[in-house]
Amino acid sequence: MNAPFEPLLHALSHPHDLDHEETAEWREALLALIGTQGPARARQILDELAVVARQQRTGWQPELNTPYMNTIAVDDQPVFPGDLATEERLVAIMRWNALAMVVRANQAYGELGGHIASYASVADLFETGFHHFFHARTEQHRGDLVFFQPHSAPGVYARAFLEGRLTEADLMHYRQEITAPDSGARGLSSYPHPWLMPDFWQFPTGSMGLGPISSIYHARFMRYLTHRQLQDCSARKVWGVFGDGEMDEPESMSALTLAAREKLDNLVWVVNCNLQRLDGPVRGNGRIIDELEKLFAGAGWNVIKLVWGSDWDGLLARDTSGALLRAFANTVDGQMQTFAAKDGRYNRDNFFGQNEELARLAQGMTDEQIDRLKRGGHDIVKIHAAYAAAAAHRGQPTVILAHTKKGFGMGSAGQGKMTTHSQKKFDEQDLIDYRNRFDLPLSDEQAKGLAFYKPADDSAEMRYLREHRARLGGSLPKRETVCDRLPVPALSSYGQFALQADGKEMSTTMAFVRMLGNLLKDTQLGPRIVPIVADEARTFGMANLFKQVGIYSSVGQRYAPEDIGSVLSYREATDGQILEEGISEAGAIASWTAAATSYSVHGLAMLPFYIYYSMFGFQRVGDAIWAAADQRARGFLLGATSGRTTLGGEGLQHQDGSSHLVAATIPNCKAYDPAFAGELAVILDAGMREMVERQADVFYYVTLMNENYAQPDLPLGVEADVLRGGYCFGVYGPSDAAQRVTLLGSGAILTEVVKAAQQLAAQGVGVEVLSITSWSELARDGMALERLADGAQAVGVGLGSAGAVSGPCSGHLATLLSTTQGPVIAATDYVRAVPESVRAFVPEGRRYSTLGTDGFGRSDTRAALRRFFAVDADSIAQAALRALAA
Repeated sequence: MNAPFEPLLHALSHPHDLDHEETAEWREALLALIGTQGPARARQILDELAVVARQQRTGWQPELNTPYMNTIAVDDQPVFPGDLATEERLVAIMRWNALAMVVRANQAYGELGGHIASYASVADLFETGFHHFFHARTEQHRGDLVFFQPHSAPGVYARAFLEGRLTEADLMHYRQEITAPDSGARGLSSYPHPWLMPDFWQFPTGSMGLGPISSIYHARFMRYLTHRQLQDCSARKVWGVFGDGEMDEPESMSALTLAAREKLDNLVWVVNCNLQRLDGPVRGNGRIIDELEKLFAGAGWNVIKLVWGSDWDGLLARDTSGALLRAFANTVDGQMQTFAAKDGRYNRDNFFGQNEELARLAQGMTDEQIDRLKRGGHDIVKIHAAYAAAAAHRGQPTVILAHTKKGFGMGSAGQGKMTTHSQKKFDEQDLIDYRNRFDLPLSDEQAKGLAFYKPADDSAEMRYLREHRARLGGSLPKRETVCDRLPVPALSSYGQFALQADGKEMSTTMAFVRMLGNLLKDTQLGPRIVPIVADEARTFGMANLFKQVGIYSSVGQRYAPEDIGSVLSYREATDGQILEEGISEAGAIASWTAAATSYSVHGLAMLPFYIYYSMFGFQRVGDAIWAAADQRARGFLLGATSGRTTLGGEGLQHQDGSSHLVAATIPNCKAYDPAFAGELAVILDAGMREMVERQADVFYYVTLMNENYAQPDLPLGVEADVLRGGYCFGVYGPSDAAQRVTLLGSGAILTEVVKAAQQLAAQGVGVEVLSITSWSELARDGMALERLADGAQAVGVGLGSAGAVSGPCSGHLATLLSTTQGPVIAATDYVRAVPESVRAFVPEGRRYSTLGTDGFGRSDTRAALRRFFAVDADSIAQAALRALAA
């Protein structure tokens, strides 16, 4: 679309101009400058005038919004390189098969749900990318990363069906993942889920807002890999297709300035502005495209508006008075949605009928022609021009704001209607109308029967489809997992000090940082380690790593740091290894996910260690961690200053009592709460071997404490028990004691359990103390045995790791308790639901009592907090005596 410059200026003239003549002279001067010396010189003069205006404190700054028209003028459009008619036929076929898939599923099972309208709006945006821009992974090109709008997944399945990657039987089992195998078919997940379709989807985008922030940090991680000379990603792009309603999510917007600051010109967002959320307009009383343009431009992005299709070009060229632009400027999205839902006659009367100038523009057009006026996101030629400009742009990330109609082509059944997001059923006439709208080669009976359509293998459409994907490297989306196996050094080479601590006082956080520093020195594994912090490295004692491996910065270090003379001075470098994300847990977990999935996304195994205040993990960014699990992440999450009583003075908002409870709900997360450095060393070693040597799709959550206490040597031969969830730490009191009790403890509270055991022993009670390194692994072990006993398959437990079931007779907890006597008391620094998770696996006849830190945290000393929550040594001992008395 290209409007003549004069009517554009006329349309935007200030309504309260005090001197029209003078204004006209300034306008003519600017036009003359552009005509004689070109746009670059005009921009220079305008920039200079803006500086002068600010210096004179006029209170003026340039408006961030541009007119409601396409950024790319007709004269600047490149020649379309494809066969437009063939691409339009192909996208019509995709639309039909996607619709048939959803409607079939809901005719058979009304409860399955599904979405048609989102893909109807985004189909042309997807297909233009598939035909011309989205690279698959090859030896020559390592592949682009594409984040697909989740409610549009049926369209991606429809394309895979034409490509032969999915069968008709597969399409008939949309959202039927459990029953599909019984029919020899593959069930298709509702949205992009790599865990459920591990060879198909790369990125989970179903939780709104996580796809956008993830795409930014993936683009930044590709720069990180390039700058550290681990993999050249300079030719690759990250494409994200997201919804305009999705932009309301805080995560969608939270990292825009990072993308601009890092000059991520390898990142392109396409925002599908169909103007509708689930319930109604995104901005009924405003214009979301204008709002997003301001937001992205202000954040430093290159903004390309793709508003109107080619059919509008002629109208705008004839619009010498600027009537169209004025009408657009005065039409809010709620009204624009109504125009989308109504027919050509309504639009003639209510849009073009607003005044005589608009009415004259529509003269000679039939109602059908008015009805077929396309928005920019449905015009393949315009889309290609926008994509090409975005791909060529340098120095900034680019966002394309593509104007579409939700439910495009659905007619009275759903186009532009408030209810269209949930539209899943069509009557027979609606199906006939849809077939006619897109000129599909289906009989009435085939249309009413929702027959899938696939052109002949040698047809022009199929040849075109294959040829264009072949040029771009093959089919997408496609998830690959082939990568190199990384050797893990011997535990003694980096963790011997922890295994044989000899009573030295240290915190487990300190022990972790020391082991991490040693691992970074390993010539093979070290370069692949990605330390990640959210502005807390000094808190966790990691400042020594600044000098050792540096903090990643895409521009290096352009200043002399204040502490340059210190051995722990702040050092940034283009090849720095630490990702210091600032105060952004959402950004840090997105970086962790990018590194933890590098084995799949880039074919390059990396090992991220993200350390953070444990309260700001599962509780704060739990949805992002769940999405990383879906993506089969491999890496370590380190919840430092963990527990409700270890971080004494910080109080309620910082004290974690629930992270292990949430971690236990994620099937491929292995959570551990070690009390001692030796236990931690064994867990880290096993985790590394499981993830980068055996390449299991698991990740580890390990809690760490900032409390210094004496660290014992790890008892010989307990390594396997540490990994399975617990081992016998010690026996206290007389061996022939008449009264015996068993105490279980984990993490920070194990030291209180040991003190309680010593108190009880002084009173003549025999005590066995078990160090519980993982409540969730013990619970999974027990649940797996229950399922095996019931003849069912063990689902989501063990995962081929140290927690696997060894036999059908008894679980690990029962085995540990079989050599002990008396009531069992379990104490943790977490809510009681954590130790309660193993109650079912305590042997019958043994009284089981749990102590925990339920409720809100407080600010006070550790001793006071432990007394308050009744998890100190005295409280544990009293609980044991009460149990013995009972």
